[in-house]
Amino acid sequence: MHFTLKQIADLVKGEVVGSPDIVITGISGIKEAKEGDITFLANSKYAPLVNVTEASAVITSREPLNTKKALIKTDNPSIAFTAVLDLLLPSKPQHPKGIHPTAVIAKDAVLSKNVSVGAYTIIEQGVSIDEGTIIYSGCYVGQQVKIGKNCLIYPQVSLMERVLIKDRVVIHPGAVIGSDGFGFVRISGNQRKIPQIGTVLIEDDVEIGANVTIDRARFDKTIIGRGTKIDNLVQIAHNVITGENCIIVAQAGISGSTILGKEVILAGQAGVVGHIQIGDKAIVCAQAGVTKTVPPGITVSGYPARVHHEAKRVNACLQSLPELYKKVKELEDKLKELEDKLKK
Repeated sequence: MHFTLKQIADLVKGEVVGSPDIVITGISGIKEAKEGDITFLANSKYAPLVNVTEASAVITSREPLNTKKALIKTDNPSIAFTAVLDLLLPSKPQHPKGIHPTAVIAKDAVLSKNVSVGAYTIIEQGVSIDEGTIIYSGCYVGQQVKIGKNCLIYPQVSLMERVLIKDRVVIHPGAVIGSDGFGFVRISGNQRKIPQIGTVLIEDDVEIGANVTIDRARFDKTIIGRGTKIDNLVQIAHNVITGENCIIVAQAGISGSTILGKEVILAGQAGVVGHIQIGDKAIVCAQAGVTKTVPPGITVSGYPARVHHEAKRVNACLQSLPELYKKVKELEDKLKELEDKLKK
């Protein structure tokens, strides 16, 4: 399958710079691309690669770019590249269709039309699954779970009792939604478990990565807000509430009863203590340890997390410690010499 540069530009509503008749037969990353491929540039720091890539054309933003390479200039290169990906690689994975004969489904479970259930999946009593939802093999859907329309649940996902999943939710393999919150109290030297009787609510258009764990609330609900995207290996504790369209990156951890505002970003391995708030559009940098409430729109980093520009100054001072120690030692030696001379 092949297309001219003009045909692709028309698809993405872009502007061709160079020959519109260049034939595109493949698609690849800017470093890996070969002749005949089209690639894209979404981050300006990779702009030097445009002149060395072997790709026949590059999808870019509308910003000026000094290159002889054929371009398609667009408003959003990433979105345009996604559309071209669908064009040049139209074959998609075939999801399960229908109900596999090995699936175990409770008699009172309600499955709407066009629901698909893969092999060896277990669906317990009182479950309802709305139309168009696909559940892969080896999943567990606990008692009274409610799943909305057009959800996609990959293999080995566990949805524990009374979890609520809204529409168009994607859950990747190995995720566990609704396990008990980590609640214990010390009594007479022993740790006594505190019952966790709440649930989890996953709102519309959420995507949850592989091996994510989201704990049920002690009371009421742990809530993942509409449009939020969660990377792999994230832990979200009981009674956490995330606002809409948050981004939570791999290995981040959020302790119990913390509230995230709208469009919050937690970068990789960020850790957040419990019972605080992170304001709308705040950014927590990678490996930051957040110990207190973060105001809206603030970027924080470091441990304990502080405003990013302050954290950078602290880190710069830390990097200077070896040299500072050396200078202090030299001053101590000189001071001792002076003291010895004065004693004589």
